[in-house]
Amino acid sequence: MQYIQIGTRAYFRVLVSMLLGSLVTFAILYSPQPLIGTFTKEFHVSPSSASFIISFSTITLAVTMLFVSLLSNAWGRRGVMSVSLFVTSVLAMASSFSTNFHLLLAARLLEGVSLAGFPAIAMTYLNEEIEPRSIGQVMGFYVAGTAVGGFAGRVIISLITDFFNWHIAMFVLGLVSLLCSVMFWLYLPKSNHFKPVSISLHHWVDGFRNGFANTRLLCLYLIGFLLLGAYVTLFNYIDFPLSQPPYELSQTLIGCLFVFQLIGSWSSVWFGKLADRYSRAGLIASGLGMLLVGALLMLAGNVVFMITGMILFACGFFAGHTVASGWVGKAAPMRYKAYASSLYLLFYYTGSSLVGWSGGFFLSGFGWNGVIGMIIALIVVTALLLLYVTRSSRQERHGSEAKPTAL
Repeated sequence: MQYIQIGTRAYFRVLVSMLLGSLVTFAILYSPQPLIGTFTKEFHVSPSSASFIISFSTITLAVTMLFVSLLSNAWGRRGVMSVSLFVTSVLAMASSFSTNFHLLLAARLLEGVSLAGFPAIAMTYLNEEIEPRSIGQVMGFYVAGTAVGGFAGRVIISLITDFFNWHIAMFVLGLVSLLCSVMFWLYLPKSNHFKPVSISLHHWVDGFRNGFANTRLLCLYLIGFLLLGAYVTLFNYIDFPLSQPPYELSQTLIGCLFVFQLIGSWSSVWFGKLADRYSRAGLIASGLGMLLVGALLMLAGNVVFMITGMILFACGFFAGHTVASGWVGKAAPMRYKAYASSLYLLFYYTGSSLVGWSGGFFLSGFGWNGVIGMIIALIVVTALLLLYVTRSSRQERHGSEAKPTAL
């Protein structure tokens, strides 16, 4: 069977379906982010405890993805993704009836489990069905779709919460997500290159063992861990300085500021195209530069600098994540690509949970400047890992060139 070519009707259906799936997954996953301040006041918990609303979902998502990859290899990509979106939408509606913080945490934990069926499998589906030479561009569109989902969820939650309350906001978001899930199931083309594999614990363990054995891949996983950790830390706690003097912005305005994050996400499309032609290490380094400048601008105490910093920070994050996730798919051996993608996302979402939660302690202890200082430290460590990956890739390339050819 031929791969799906760019510009065809099947290609358009894939893009629309991935956008719908991303809308459901990332809208529900990150929609409570602008409400962390609200939960802090309503449930009388600390900022770091309130951030568990995000962390519980992302950590269970990360762990569950390891097992979902095993099921998708046996049951197929399209079916598992569709079930994931349906169940997540229903759970989002159910979470709106939570009457205390612990019930809400329990609902978010279950959502993390159900959410796992889409992200890792979506990346594998794209790598299997889209022509290989265009995978960088397609991954760029996919990552942009995840940003659209996250933005839509945050804005819907913020607007409806201001007019009504967060309970109604979560129910409406779940209902919209359910409609998108139906459209995803109807519209996504069937897999042509999927070959079912019987569920085998031995193959599962072997796949992840090989995914960990490659040092270069391990460094790329860690880069994903730090990138999303820094990104979620920033946007978990940005409503604290923005809701206080000198800004004193309303919940609606804070939610609408995420539109600038959406603008930054389009760098994923651009950098995805560049990744098919230029050095991935250089492109990630450019993303880290944007992250650093953006973080520093948000120390200026001026709303214009704050917005500019948000845009640059979003551009840098989506650029780095797009290139790093695509690099994992290229670097992993064919039979282990699904496992490598799952491991990248395991580290990626674990970074969101652990680092995002840790940022609350820096906010409580050192204020907004402490949060920015923590983020800058994460950027520096990411740069060191990138340097190692670059040197490793260069040595591997030179080693293969030095091998004598058979006569």
